[in-house]
Amino acid sequence: MSGGSKDLKDLASLLRQGATMTSLSCPKCSSPLFRLPSGELWCGKCKKRVVVVREGATAEAFTPIVLNNLENTLLMKIEELNSLISKESDPEKVGDLGKVLLNMLENLSRVRRLLKSGD
Repeated sequence: MSGGSKDLKDLASLLRQGATMTSLSCPKCSSPLFRLPSGELWCGKCKKRVVVVREGATAEAFTPIVLNNLENTLLMKIEELNSLISKESDPEKVGDLGKVLLNMLENLSRVRRLLKSGD
């Protein structure tokens, strides 16, 4: 069986499992991406999950290395913000720093979910 024939069978299998073909293509192999019933985007040819960075942007595959680096950066920034908040006495500035901290914590949670789902 040729590689192309196997690829087609794999893509057909995704459709039988309830996946939907999207108009997006894989950034690595240019194969069509499929939306799984779970909502995740999947490349049937590369056999990898694909994450869209922002609405309307080209789909990019996140690697665990990139996500781990991002997680570490967020943790360092959270520590820095914590230090700034503990030294700040102006309630308005504390509130502003708190909003930034909350945003960082939400992003950290998202990164950790992506890392966990990639296991």
